[in-house]
Amino acid sequence: MTEFNNSNAERIVWGIHTTNDLLFLNTSVIAIGWERMGNLALLPATKVGFVSQYSKAYPDAKKRSVSVGVGMLFRFYNEIKIGDYVVYPSKIDRMINIGQVTGNYFFDEKDDVCLVHRRTVKWLKRVPRIEFSQGALYEIGALMTLFQVRNFADEFLSVLDGKRNRPVSSEVDDTVEATAESIIENTQDFVLKELSRLYKGYDLEPVVANLLRTMGYRTVVSRRGGDGGIDIKAYKGELPPRIIVQVKSQDSDISETALHALKGTMKEGDYGLFVTLSNYTKNALKFLENTPIIRGIKGTELVDLILEHYDDLDEEFKKRIPLKRVYIPVRPDTECQKECPDAS
Repeated sequence: MTEFNNSNAERIVWGIHTTNDLLFLNTSVIAIGWERMGNLALLPATKVGFVSQYSKAYPDAKKRSVSVGVGMLFRFYNEIKIGDYVVYPSKIDRMINIGQVTGNYFFDEKDDVCLVHRRTVKWLKRVPRIEFSQGALYEIGALMTLFQVRNFADEFLSVLDGKRNRPVSSEVDDTVEATAESIIENTQDFVLKELSRLYKGYDLEPVVANLLRTMGYRTVVSRRGGDGGIDIKAYKGELPPRIIVQVKSQDSDISETALHALKGTMKEGDYGLFVTLSNYTKNALKFLENTPIIRGIKGTELVDLILEHYDDLDEEFKKRIPLKRVYIPVRPDTECQKECPDAS
């Protein structure tokens, strides 16, 4: 009989997702794909050996995909141990399944499915999702197929210890605020990275002009190369003032010199707007503070404006950076509700 180590200090918890709930629940296994890798037990038990096989099996895979795929395969084969715990959220019934690994890795290509890399498990508890804190649910909602549960491992293990991990009460879930902040930050990071990747150089100018139009401004985008250093001219109506806009997609912070250059293009009565995907140097920030007719927008502020006006942006932009609007929970003592466009 296999003896399990139940020491609190050494109990490791893994999270796993699947597209085949019935396989997991009916046959008491956990499994992952990448069937073209073949039997992992026949490979050198090193990451170098796994990378070599992955590159042969998936020659068109990008570097990032290789790293992620090899990491999960190696973890599944080599790092998961008999006695480790598994948390698996099943989609068909919205339950949290908690089990314990009972067997070593094996390769099974008999079934007509791609989940050929497997381990046997004993499912110990099936618990409704509402029994767990929002933070715990967010952690096991990770996009990765296989991952180690670290922050909320004790909350899942407490179910096995016969403790009710979240008693029903009027108390506010303390993890809600952190969960909401994480979702918002992840969305902001995604949009900023996509802007930097997809809209380098002059390509960012039409995006900024589009955003300004959704905010009620009439815009004129200069030809590529600018009109004497002017990228966009914006007007609130037919009458002055005119807003002179300069757009930079560079990674480095904007210097005071660049702001002086913008000011040099402005005529009396004009206002200036400098938009960047990066940030501003200390001297540049001091210049902006002392020059109220020029407003600086940094990358994170640009993202916030895009999220606020996303529904009204051009369809082409929304196709390139697809988002969907979802509601996320927040603490009732801070805000009643909050909307957040999340990466789809």
